[in-house]
Amino acid sequence: MSISEDFLTSDDLHPIDIVETLAAHHDWEFDRVTDDQIAMAVEGQWRTYALTLAWSPQDETLRLICTFEMEPPTDKMGALYDVLNRCNDMVWTGAFTYWSEQKLMVWRYGLCLAGGQIAGPEQIDRLISSAVMAAERFYPAFQLVSWAEKSPADAMKVAIAEAYGRA
Repeated sequence: MSISEDFLTSDDLHPIDIVETLAAHHDWEFDRVTDDQIAMAVEGQWRTYALTLAWSPQDETLRLICTFEMEPPTDKMGALYDVLNRCNDMVWTGAFTYWSEQKLMVWRYGLCLAGGQIAGPEQIDRLISSAVMAAERFYPAFQLVSWAEKSPADAMKVAIAEAYGRA
């Protein structure tokens, strides 16, 4: 049975219900935090990523954040922000930011579903896999500027064209 077929008989296609079904389908560890939020752990090649998806009915947006812990040395923050900008210039489906207080590298994206639009399971699955693929692709660059004395330009040379994790 395809992912879409799981939903054909359902009248209520709440986005977080779809995410929960996808998490179960992929055997990802997950916790349904509230009716409008789910947290998951998705294993990649470099590490396990924490993903949270939340539905905001007020602005009709499905929000995704994909995080991993990172505590770069203070003197490397300028280089890290430089490489973040370079990464963001290479992607269109989201953006990286660094949350210094939480010591988290964050990939975030908001899927606007205004006017009662419904995201399909394939679309949400792609949203999740794109987040993990972006984290996998640029993880080495973040590490190189933070701990290997590489310049942002040199670190970006190792950002692979395609990442193959288990998303």
